[in-house]
Amino acid sequence: GGMTLLGWALGINFSKYISDYDHWIAFLLLSYLGGKMIYESFKTENSSFSSLSDKTLLTLGVATSIDALAVGISFAFLKTGIFLPVLIIAFITFILSLSGVCCGFHFGKIKWVNVEFIGGLILMGIGLKILLEHTLAC
Repeated sequence: GGMTLLGWALGINFSKYISDYDHWIAFLLLSYLGGKMIYESFKTENSSFSSLSDKTLLTLGVATSIDALAVGISFAFLKTGIFLPVLIIAFITFILSLSGVCCGFHFGKIKWVNVEFIGGLILMGIGLKILLEHTLAC
């Protein structure tokens, strides 16, 4: 919700500068973080949680919120109200994130599944999806 609000605020003045390369930023950040997760998934069991540092989580949060920033920019173009959409986006994101944490907690206990590797692949896939959607749509 915060990134949507920030995108709306930026979109009022700077939308033409951001919309041209926001998909590349999302792709590069998600690919980097996904690759790092995959790399660290092959390390010893004790060091696998080092990827959950505050810096990594903040970077991951920003990277996955680039689309929300773009949505905020589009709201600025449409000259529509921003506060109700931001509240809805924030609420749904909270519920889905909470569900993801609960599922991750339970699946993370399965010893034969390399969840960090799968998570890295998913992040890289999301980044590729964002890039393809923006470049093929042009």
